Amino acid sequence: MAAFRLAVASALVAAIISAQSTGSAPAAGAIAIGACGAYGVAYDYERAAAASRAALGQCEGGCKVVPVSRACGAIAIDGRNACTAHGYAVAPRLGEAQNMALRQCYQYGGKDCVIRAWACDAKG
Repeated sequence: MAAFRLAVASALVAAIISAQSTGSAPAAGAIAIGACGAYGVAYDYERAAAASRAALGQCEGGCKVVPVSRACGAIAIDGRNACTAHGYAVAPRLGEAQNMALRQCYQYGGKDCVIRAWACDAKG
């Protein structure tokens, strides 16, 4: 009888762990981009609107929001003059997002583009 109780208890624990691990993790994020290198990032929020508000709350200077959902986002600025060229991108992997943001910065006239900020959500 003890072996039966142990088996039932083990099965119950396994079921609880499985249910917790397959639950949906927060996967809403955002990057806010403003003038002269201003930015804000938010990740692993339950809702996209909350992530957008959090990112905007960190950014000053006419900021716009770029959603990051189950992905990574990156912002690149011209390191010589943050008020000139910039680029941003969202991609499934961090390296892709960073490379795309840097390319965009150079395409818009950046001379010394660098990654200013990046964020990945739980699923990115």
